[in-house]
Amino acid sequence: MPAARLTLLLFALAASVHAELSLDVPAIELKPKPEDEEVETTFKFRNKGDKTVKILGLESACSCLSAELDKAEYKPGEVGAGHASFKVSTFVGRHEKFVTVNTDDPKQPDWQINFILDVPAVVDIKPKNLQWSIGDAPVPKACQVKFVGNEPMKILKITATRENVEFDWKEIKEGREYLITVKPKSTEEVTMGALKIETNSTIAKYRYQLAFFTITRKPEAQPAAATAETKP
Repeated sequence: MPAARLTLLLFALAASVHAELSLDVPAIELKPKPEDEEVETTFKFRNKGDKTVKILGLESACSCLSAELDKAEYKPGEVGAGHASFKVSTFVGRHEKFVTVNTDDPKQPDWQINFILDVPAVVDIKPKNLQWSIGDAPVPKACQVKFVGNEPMKILKITATRENVEFDWKEIKEGREYLITVKPKSTEEVTMGALKIETNSTIAKYRYQLAFFTITRKPEAQPAAATAETKP
């Protein structure tokens, strides 16, 4: 066999040998309960390639997520296992995070493991921010607070971080829905503040909620576009 052809064949064989770490699912889903402060999970993956792969390190895109694998080297066809831990903290709703696994495979130096954290809501405040502009009439505006978890909740107390507003609240549906009304005393100055809403939630992180109010400057009017000169 000519040397050139042999060299090409060897290159082709080398190119066909590769490692490929892969999950059986697009992402690992974590579904903690509302009261969970931390959630853990285990997962499996496989080296689908025909070359042994060595793990050089793991890097998380978020300090809230950590992961580890059960060993540092996986042979072709071998199934590996991993363990992940997610600090739920104040996360609510659906969040996508990932961990990057560094390997010695030049064709897959960085393998990304995707995680989806789906935390059920317990409190829903809409709108979250009540807004006025400087010079507006100081009319009252309202936000709706709904307790959508398994257990009903009550508002015990509300305090404002700024003295430039008056507020009141009333229960619309017992243990489930409240209406908070906010009225600025004046709209002459820029103001940014919050309402601290204290509830009787048995879950510590839901005991206090925030709704916001702002008085902002009106956007400046944009100058009219210059008209093109007409030719004689």
